[in-house]
Amino acid sequence: MKTLLHCCCGPCAAGALPQFRQAGYADLLAWFYNPNIQPWQEQAARRDSFHLLMEQEQIPYRIESAYPLEAWLQAVAAQPEQRCRYCYQSRLEAAARAAREAGCPAYSTTLLISPYQNHELLRELGEAYGKAYGLDFVYLDLRPGFRAGQAEARQRGLYLQKYCGCIYSEKDRYRKQIDGAMKSHPTGVNDE
Repeated sequence: MKTLLHCCCGPCAAGALPQFRQAGYADLLAWFYNPNIQPWQEQAARRDSFHLLMEQEQIPYRIESAYPLEAWLQAVAAQPEQRCRYCYQSRLEAAARAAREAGCPAYSTTLLISPYQNHELLRELGEAYGKAYGLDFVYLDLRPGFRAGQAEARQRGLYLQKYCGCIYSEKDRYRKQIDGAMKSHPTGVNDE
């Protein structure tokens, strides 16, 4: 069954692809759409990593040209603690729509490889959007391949990101450094 695979980046795809093939999903259309990834340089690095892997693997793929940063920020700015829910919703709904437009009866996401993502919520939303668009949502627990995917990405020279994607997750990643810097210069003025 032809399956659209939403891909968040090259490393996650590198770990997910062998698991999809092993589960019998060899007819894949890989699709990159991630308005949550900020700033633009990070978006471009992850997109280019995805592109390189798809070319190496000779997998049909599409890269969504839209980058609705403003809409994404507006949606999460009032409640940043709910950003992951919105992030999943926006990408999974867009993936379901893209799958239907591409004639794929099923869709899934490489987000399922990350041990840091909420799998229950991903599954719930994926199935809901699948039903809404008349598709099957393929849920595979890909987490066992997470480290192997990262190792594969390193071996292939793919870009490895240091945070989930949005500016809020970047801030979380560097929280200790930010707090340390703010304690060193609490007024924001360097007295030297």
